[in-house]
This record gives sequence, C-alpha cells and structure tokens, in this order.
Amino acid sequence: MIDIYGIAELAREFNVTTRTIRFYEDKGLLSPERQGQRRVYSSRDRVRLRLIMRGKRLGFSLSEIREMIDLYDDDPSEVAQLKLFLSKIRERQAVLNQQQADIAAIVKELNKLESESAALLEQKEAAR
Repeated sequence: MIDIYGIAELAREFNVTTRTIRFYEDKGLLSPERQGQRRVYSSRDRVRLRLIMRGKRLGFSLSEIREMIDLYDDDPSEVAQLKLFLSKIRERQAVLNQQQADIAAIVKELNKLESESAALLEQKEAAR
C-alpha cells in the first residue's frame, strides 16, 4: 500500500503553511495527484519536501535544490546526486567561511572604533 498525505498533514509535519507547499508545487518541486479537488501527496513528495526544507535550511536556492532532487529521478543510484551535493556543500562552505571572515573583520573594526570613540568622548568631557 502506498502512503498518501494531505496538504494540511504535510504542512503540520514540516511546520510550513499550505501556501508554501503550493508554492513548491507551482515551482515543479512537488507533484501531487488529485482526488477530486483534494491534493494527495505520495511518499516521494514527502521525501522531496524533506529535502527542500533541508536545502533551504542550509541556504541553497530553490533552483539548486531542484537540480539536486531531480538528479535522483535520472540516476536512482544517487552517484550523480551525491557528486553534485558535495560540490554544492563545498561552494556553500566557501561562501560561509568568507562571510565569517568578513564578519570577524567588521567586528574587529567596530571594536577599535568603539574604543577610539569612547576615549575621544572621555577626553572631550574632561576638557569641559
């Protein structure tokens, strides 16, 4: 028997709105079947939604997520998907490492400016 899920059920499970799920549908990331007017999601859709949420949490764009997810359909062995995923992880790590270095430099500069400004203020107040 194939597990099926309703949109509200998935929304609750993944703590997103039904609108978010419909948005992913519109983008072609999910493809539920219809039973009358009701959307019915398969286990495949549920796994894809889990991957979308993980990808978003890690900072990947929807197009990157789509690219990684769609590779599984083309290569069920997951080799191509894993190679692409490793490449995307390394790119994301490089970006985050650079941002971390930039933030550290800015914090250092702010600390210096704060010290200089506090000393200057103290000097000016003493001269009054």
